[in-house]
Amino acid sequence: MKKYTTPKNFEDAMQRLEVLTQAMQQAETPLEEALSNYEEGRKLIAFCREKLTQAEQRLQILDQGELKDFTLQEQDE
Repeated sequence: MKKYTTPKNFEDAMQRLEVLTQAMQQAETPLEEALSNYEEGRKLIAFCREKLTQAEQRLQILDQGELKDFTLQEQDE
């Protein structure tokens, strides 16, 4: 069974989740490997949620405690 290593950042975690998702969609994946992939995926999801929560908290601080909607504004060309 492969040992889980904590990703360096959110982007690495998302990339690994994509790899695991693709692997789990393969019918040839042995049961033990699929279970290991699932377990790793759950840990990666928890990691990503924590990073997103931290980012949201930082935004609230930067916006003086008020979480604001983010909208892209079109620029004149």
